[in-house]
Amino acid sequence: MAAVKQHPIVVAGCGPGSPDFLTPAVRRAVEGAEVLVGAKRLLELFPESAAEKIAVGADVEQALRAIDERRSGKKIVVLVTGDPGLCSLARPVIDRFGRGACRVIPGVSSVQAAFARLGLDWTDARMIDAHREDPAAAPEGLRGVAKIAVLAGRQEAFRWVARLAEAIGDGYRIYVCEDLTLAGEKVSEVGKKDLGVLRFSPRCVVLFIREDVPR
Repeated sequence: MAAVKQHPIVVAGCGPGSPDFLTPAVRRAVEGAEVLVGAKRLLELFPESAAEKIAVGADVEQALRAIDERRSGKKIVVLVTGDPGLCSLARPVIDRFGRGACRVIPGVSSVQAAFARLGLDWTDARMIDAHREDPAAAPEGLRGVAKIAVLAGRQEAFRWVARLAEAIGDGYRIYVCEDLTLAGEKVSEVGKKDLGVLRFSPRCVVLFIREDVPR
């Protein structure tokens, strides 16, 4: 009996949310997919696809089992937000199935979009993930860093962001970048006190830019 061919699992970065930021490489991968795995809003970017669609919620382990059950002979594309290398489902997929079994297609991250909106480079930026839980690192350790990007992703994260603002002290401009690339996109410069009281979108990046960084 001939062995069933195992195709590589494609992990595709779908950008910050707008279809305009889907790359041709991602679109081609989806066109050839037999199974699409990803968050509901990512699956909705491809209404024309006839592939089996598996929505991923909070239970990542369930998604990994679904991928494993369909690996033999199926062309699977895992859709992730932003870029696969930054706080995405790519890590558990690669950890489970191995780098050799996966092909990664990069995408535009929300961090890239946020810095682009301000016209700033981000080669010296420190990125902090507060998307699912508060960072373990002490906020005081970021004092003096010229550019800080915090992926918030949940309202509770703003308590930590407010602590960060107090810990690093004055001398920073603070920008809250919500729903980047989407119709409701909003980029606001805010004060420290706003971080603890205002409500923001869950699709959010907070930038701290030291005041001596040229505008």
